[in-house]
Amino acid sequence: MKINTAEFVISNSDVSKCPQDFLPEYAFIGRSNVGKSSLINMITNHKKLAKTSARPGKTQLINHFLINNNWFLVDLPGYGYAKVSKKTKSIFQEFITDYFEKREQLVCAFVLIDIRHEAQTIDIEFMSYMGESEIPFCIIFTKADKISKVKVNAHIAAYKKKMMANNWTEMPHHFVTSSTEGTGKDELLQYIDEVNQEVFKNNSQF
Repeated sequence: MKINTAEFVISNSDVSKCPQDFLPEYAFIGRSNVGKSSLINMITNHKKLAKTSARPGKTQLINHFLINNNWFLVDLPGYGYAKVSKKTKSIFQEFITDYFEKREQLVCAFVLIDIRHEAQTIDIEFMSYMGESEIPFCIIFTKADKISKVKVNAHIAAYKKKMMANNWTEMPHHFVTSSTEGTGKDELLQYIDEVNQEVFKNNSQF
């Protein structure tokens, strides 16, 4: 897929005010300072589509971007430094929970994880929430240019081991990316394109 147009549409904290267009949506979320804005700008070929900041947690709203006039990229606030509890859904702001559980247009969420660090409990528990809520998602490992390929593979293996220990039968589909070097861009866009084709083919609502 080649992205020809990327247009900001709306920011809000109320799911009912999200675009009414019934187009496929792909949501991007991760811990604060995971490199989400840089990744979005990289895959859309726009240097300033998503605002980057040295201050973690700058994204505070649900941000919709219309891509190629036929699907939405949704930039969500990070789950940052929130305390995560398996007994509650207060992993992140209530309106984000509402988005994931009520937004019918969502076809896939991308959970961003900084590959430089070993498996983090907050990421594992967040993905457990996604799995328990039956929200389709993939993993995007970011900042792969910051460490060696050996460490990249070791950290991915560690995530797989932890997820298996948390009753996952298999590792979710994942991508290894670098916004600096453009790594993983083609694979990610090809995946979105393939999912879009299936969605438009098999779902009359779209």
